[in-house]
Amino acid sequence: MKTIKQIIVTASLATVALGLTGCAGMSHQDRNTAVGAGVGAVAGSVLTGGSAVGTVAGAAAGGVIGNQTSKTH
Repeated sequence: MKTIKQIIVTASLATVALGLTGCAGMSHQDRNTAVGAGVGAVAGSVLTGGSAVGTVAGAAAGGVIGNQTSKTH
């Protein structure tokens, strides 16, 4: 069971990394928001044992944190 979780996490991170290649035209803040949401989704999923609610909550929290770390001045 632990191996399946590792495969899912690895596949999710690879998907996020490949998805970010389409972010070339984004601002720095937009990229940080997308990265934060991706990392938060994976973290939320892992911490809650794959719960959909945990994944969505992690994505939302990660997106907000990523957005706020690079405020446009």
